[in-house]
Amino acid sequence: MTVLFVTGTGTGIGKTVTTAALAAAALADGRSVAVLKPAQTGVGPDEPGDAAEVARLAGAVTTEELARFPEPLAPATAAARAGRTPVGPQQVADAAEKLAASHDLVLVEGAGGLLVRFDADGRTLADAARLAGAPVLVVTEAGLGTLNATALTALALRTHGLRCAGVVIGSWPAAPDLASRCNLADLPESADAPLLGLVPEGAGGLPPGAFRSAAPGWLAPALGGSGTFRLPG
Repeated sequence: MTVLFVTGTGTGIGKTVTTAALAAAALADGRSVAVLKPAQTGVGPDEPGDAAEVARLAGAVTTEELARFPEPLAPATAAARAGRTPVGPQQVADAAEKLAASHDLVLVEGAGGLLVRFDADGRTLADAARLAGAPVLVVTEAGLGTLNATALTALALRTHGLRCAGVVIGSWPAAPDLASRCNLADLPESADAPLLGLVPEGAGGLPPGAFRSAAPGWLAPALGGSGTFRLPG
């Protein structure tokens, strides 16, 4: 795949760190990578956003933001409150296509979940992915409640005619509880897509060099991983 959209079942579940792991694995394989953040919310004009965090962890990637809004809200609300023009799905798809012309892999990281509103017309990341003709990777949580959230996201993907590339757990605990361990077997059924990665809890706090060395091992080969990925027992 040349363009891959990355969404989540909610906020704060590891989308940015997962995107960084995908980028690091691709870079380790000698591929060029661009990271597109359509709408960055909750940071000031001189503060690093999610794309910058991916570059810090993964290395030499091209980064692009289409818009930045200061309040930590859904993009449509943040744009309206800032009195700024929101980002439209066609703008996202066009930017991804342009980056794909000069990069082997373009990672488009959404804000929050798949159906978070981009504009007053209710358009979402799903609309952008459909226009781009790109698959969507779902980042989800490990523990109790994740099966329902993942199933709902998968249903939304099918409703929009989108292909789910797979599921990655964005913060796999060092000491997983019973629900987390059982979810390893149950998540693929909920998503109707394979489980393709476990990003360790706290991975974003690793030194960049250690992150880059370890990242391929967190991902299955379908995501450019090293082939060492195994589901814990």
